[in-house]
Amino acid sequence: MTDIEILRLHYAMTLAHWCGRFEANRDKVVAMYDERFARMWEFYLISCEMMFRAGSQMVFHLQLSRKRDAAPIVRDYVTDRHPRYIEREKELGLAV
Repeated sequence: MTDIEILRLHYAMTLAHWCGRFEANRDKVVAMYDERFARMWEFYLISCEMMFRAGSQMVFHLQLSRKRDAAPIVRDYVTDRHPRYIEREKELGLAV
């Protein structure tokens, strides 16, 4: 194990973002599937967000490596790379 991170409210915010994107495209989802599916997916996103906000749910990110020095000691490499991901999403038309 080279790193562990526990996502609590981070993931609640992610789910809220996903829910917003879902709601903005709800008509497309209904056309692809049906109203029942859209209601279930909406319920799933909202209920999961609330579980993370209440503290009854968490996500554990584990980083495993064969070598102890495979990853830097601090997580700066994650935040340093983030702007590149944003630019790539814009290029692909995925950014909101």
